[in-house]
Amino acid sequence: MTEPVEPIGRPVRTPKTAELIAADLRARIVRGELRAGDALPPETLLMAQFGVSRPTLREAFRILETESLIAVRRGARGGAHVLSPDRAVAARYVGLLLQLDGATIGDVHQAWAVLEAACAARLARTRTRQDLLDLRACVEGLQAAAGAVPDPAGWARHAARFHDLVLQRCGSRTLAVQCGVLQDIVATHAGPGTPEQAELPRRLLRSYARLTDLVEARDAEGAERHWRAHLELSARGPRRSTAVVDLFR
Repeated sequence: MTEPVEPIGRPVRTPKTAELIAADLRARIVRGELRAGDALPPETLLMAQFGVSRPTLREAFRILETESLIAVRRGARGGAHVLSPDRAVAARYVGLLLQLDGATIGDVHQAWAVLEAACAARLARTRTRQDLLDLRACVEGLQAAAGAVPDPAGWARHAARFHDLVLQRCGSRTLAVQCGVLQDIVATHAGPGTPEQAELPRRLLRSYARLTDLVEARDAEGAERHWRAHLELSARGPRRSTAVVDLFR
């Protein structure tokens, strides 16, 4: 008696034509064939090139609009224009997943601290002279912003630049993107500072300088340990237990 054969296949959904068009345009944007600010050809030309109707083409446009890859303006001077892929879009989708899992801002911040500390360690191993010059320039900017006349906007600008340098110069694009997404979630939903936090930049200034020294010394373990402690310290506050869902309303 022949034994029953286990099924090896599964139902496969045929992509809609609009999805195929969106995939083609998306690939061109990712490859750099279409750059931010470029105007897509007129709808009539694209309809002829793809051999589709206007409703199908516009459905493809809507897919790309939801991904923030194009912006469509209606009217006589309208049309579709290419946008740069935005990390904030990824942060939004990740935030939705975190909502479903009931994650707290404290949990997100802890994960960010682990990843950015790993980036700091990698930077210490591979840093260049230019990396050090750029980090030192940020520290000088932070020192000026935390001076006798505090400059909160200047502090925020130089601090953000410092964090970006740690991510962008670490040598791992994957770590940089993942960490940046978590960083965006935390930064977007940071609450108003307390009176005690008004002095925080002064206390943290030496921490930025310390990481720069560790990077210069190529002390990867020390850099990772120090930067993780720095980030965990900056996360302390009443909003740590706030659910992500409460912040995406």
